[in-house]
Amino acid sequence: MTAPIEVTGSDKEAQPEAVLAGVGGKAIQGRSLGQIAWLRLRRDKVAMIGGILIILLTLMAVFAPLIVKLLGHPPNQFHQELLDPTFGSPTKPMGGMSGEYLLGLEPNTGRDLFSRIVYGARVSLLVGFLATVVAAVIGTALGVVAGYFGGWVDSVIARLMDVFLAFPLLLFSIAVVGVIPESMLGLTGNGLRIGVLVFVIGFFGWPYIGRIVRGQTLSLREREFVDAARSMGARGPYIIVRELLPNLVAPILVYATLMIPTNILFEAALSFLGVGIEPPTPSWGGMLTTAIQTYQVAPYFVVIPGVAIFITVMAFNVFGDGLRDALDPRTR
Repeated sequence: MTAPIEVTGSDKEAQPEAVLAGVGGKAIQGRSLGQIAWLRLRRDKVAMIGGILIILLTLMAVFAPLIVKLLGHPPNQFHQELLDPTFGSPTKPMGGMSGEYLLGLEPNTGRDLFSRIVYGARVSLLVGFLATVVAAVIGTALGVVAGYFGGWVDSVIARLMDVFLAFPLLLFSIAVVGVIPESMLGLTGNGLRIGVLVFVIGFFGWPYIGRIVRGQTLSLREREFVDAARSMGARGPYIIVRELLPNLVAPILVYATLMIPTNILFEAALSFLGVGIEPPTPSWGGMLTTAIQTYQVAPYFVVIPGVAIFITVMAFNVFGDGLRDALDPRTR
């Protein structure tokens, strides 16, 4: 007969956690879906560069007064003594770029371009973020309702989406911004214009995210966890809030990230057409409008706000693409 094996140690040391802790000197831990997505996103160097640029742009917009105080001049302060009296262009080469004026001077006025770019980021990011929030809230609510309940509810919301998608948004925005009163709901001036832009862009942009949410909801409502919730007596509102919306966070987040640069471009286009932010408040689109008038004597003035818009839009686009790949388990 084989002699019995003598086992030593306490019951606590024999638990699986203690055994695993002894392998390699540390315990083996599982990873959540968020940790896996973060690891996948961190491997995407281009997306990480885009994310870093977004953080820097946001910090620049938030701390614009401090940055301008340290590195620039007030955005509406004129320095015409530094301009050529005949052509209105800076007398120094490279558009007047120097240690005191990092991006040079604006033609005809002599305002500090660096300060105006920094303050212009406030308008662009504010409109882009807030309009995206409005569109995401409306689109998510109507999209999940249409996808879950189906039937005539789905038909009505789907036709409503078609109407909004066919609406001439640019012409409507020009008409609305052009006829807004001096004050409304306690807002005046550019504060009122920003509120109107956020409402118009967000309210007419919800069908894009609404279609995505509706399609995802149509797929999720047939899954086993939804059937299990129904079998336990859960009603529609409970299933939507507790079962469907948590599973829709990833596509909503990804598509919202991709909507922000579109809204920034739309605000810049409206400001370029003269129906956005009123001067002298700095706006990248408004700066392009002024630059068109002087591009023959100061071509650099067209490039600087154009590059600012390009970098911002590109950063959001590459980060959104990387976020989509990180949250999609089917991608490599």
